[in-house]
Amino acid sequence: MAHRTILKLALLGVTGLSFAVPALAADGTATDVGTLTKDAADKLYPAKRPYSPYANRSFPSRPFFGDTHLHTSFSFDAGAFGARLGPSEAYRFARGEQVTASSGQPAKLSRPLDFLVVADHSDNLGFFPDLLAGKASILADPTGRKWHDMILDGRGADAAIEIIIAFSQGTFPKALVYRPDGSPFRSAWQEIVKAAEQANDPGRFTALIGYEWTSNTAGNNLHRNVIFRDGGEKASRIVPYTTMAPFGSDNPRDLWTWMAAYEEKTGGRLLAIAHNGNVSNGRMFPIVEPGTGRRIDRGYAEVRAKWERLYEATQIKGDGETHPYLSPNDEFANFERWDKGNLDLTAPKTADMLQYEYARSGLKLGLKLEAETGVNPYKFGLVGSTDSHTGLSAVEEDNYFGKTSAMEPSAERSSRVFVKGAAGTIYEWETSASGYAAVWATENTREALFDAMERRETYATTGPRMLVRFFGGYDFEPADARTRSPALAGYSKGVPMGGDLGAAPPGKAPTFLVAALKDPIGANLDRYQIVKGWLDDRGEMQEKVYDVAWSGERKPGGDGKLPPVGNTVDVASATWSNSIGSPELIAVWKDPDFDPKQRAFYYGRVLEIPTPRWTTYDAKYYGVKLRPDVPTSLQERAYTSPIWYSPAE
Repeated sequence: MAHRTILKLALLGVTGLSFAVPALAADGTATDVGTLTKDAADKLYPAKRPYSPYANRSFPSRPFFGDTHLHTSFSFDAGAFGARLGPSEAYRFARGEQVTASSGQPAKLSRPLDFLVVADHSDNLGFFPDLLAGKASILADPTGRKWHDMILDGRGADAAIEIIIAFSQGTFPKALVYRPDGSPFRSAWQEIVKAAEQANDPGRFTALIGYEWTSNTAGNNLHRNVIFRDGGEKASRIVPYTTMAPFGSDNPRDLWTWMAAYEEKTGGRLLAIAHNGNVSNGRMFPIVEPGTGRRIDRGYAEVRAKWERLYEATQIKGDGETHPYLSPNDEFANFERWDKGNLDLTAPKTADMLQYEYARSGLKLGLKLEAETGVNPYKFGLVGSTDSHTGLSAVEEDNYFGKTSAMEPSAERSSRVFVKGAAGTIYEWETSASGYAAVWATENTREALFDAMERRETYATTGPRMLVRFFGGYDFEPADARTRSPALAGYSKGVPMGGDLGAAPPGKAPTFLVAALKDPIGANLDRYQIVKGWLDDRGEMQEKVYDVAWSGERKPGGDGKLPPVGNTVDVASATWSNSIGSPELIAVWKDPDFDPKQRAFYYGRVLEIPTPRWTTYDAKYYGVKLRPDVPTSLQERAYTSPIWYSPAE
């Protein structure tokens, strides 16, 4: 059996390892391919790894940073709010080129992104570019001509408001609806695919094809971004799924059915990324399936777990990791909150909704449902992305181009109303300059990035590009943290973020190897935390946050809490100093509260030292005074995908 294992490893390309080969008979061991002698075996299997530590590596050596959720003028709402940049301009900007924003301002990233998904809304896809261009089919309709003439006469804002109201209230002219079975819709999709094909440059920049399916019944957000592993040849053979009957549906089950049909038809592959549960009013991570009154069953759990491998935990419409009501013992839970109501503020938020809206509580609910059904429907990894509707993936605090083109940099945007409804008011300053997706892929290609997303080897950042590692196993030792290549021990002794730990060996508890390196042009790091969620012996959901590595000589107090790192932000000059914090953190941590009978998950959270918020940069640049309730600094962060522990059955 040992000989077969060694031979199998050799065929799989596993070389440079040291094996203890069992003693063989003097004349070797005869098989149907001949006789293997000890001398021959020694030559086949070197006793040392190659001199070059980088030779024969098969694991990812760097994260790729990008955005899986960007809208352009091809999105109906983005166009109405002034976006004039299309998919081609969005890719140019992401690749590092300077472009002119819809507001007429020059815009450029500090560094190019590695990948981008233009994820325009599928409903009424491509309508606004055609309206602006005065396409004959639109001008043939009296309302379409009226809207076009209003724009030409300088009353574009009035036209946009009329268009949005008509679409939201169901009075939009049927002749102007871009339906999936019509040529305008298909033409818009082909343009999106073409732009991705032209921008895609394997190894240097990846343009992933995608779109957003935008279920928003009664204003309750259940949006998903659909990402293709495939290129234009397969993606062109279909059109995106919409929410509009009879060609679409607002039910996620129907989206998953469409995804399965695409894969069967084309042989391609898809995944879906849900986002903004914080404005779903209790519908993103349900125990009882919305609209049915039925408790989540195994069938639902299996299908959702198959298609939704990732969740967008942070973006412009607020942070979605957790909430102070859900995590009262977490001093960092109150971060960039957007929790007043549903998406359009037509219905207020109530406390009982919150546990079904945030990533951490969703992960805990997944454990509970797994105990009941045998399958975890909420076994998702984490990414961040922008959800910008400007065509610009620009979310650095000092380079924030807003949610919509109407919110691009100006002296007024820190005081204007963004959304107003029965549930309250959200101001433009409440939007977050966030975030990006970090993907541990073996190379910068569609296939490698998609495969890494599917195995959940990803993490979310609120904008900075810090490098974060997270490995779990049972055999990590303190010496593994005293290395310049933690991944060597990480992959050989354990599993990376997004992975699973099997049942614990007798007498052992999970150990975690964590490492973080600051963004090269960003702030130092405050601390690396591990967030644990588990089901206790009564089946109740629990959580705890552990500080496992931190900067300076701080020591936890009597309450177990680590003192704050400090704050060097100079609000008046919109600057900060890296005189506190650390450029890197690395440690091995062992769960001190482990119970081998309890289901659990663990994920990493990395915090930077405080830095100026985008509102502070605006105040300095425009010379305006901020309202007292507007935050001036924040602690940027990253969230890794979890590692799950399952007890022996």
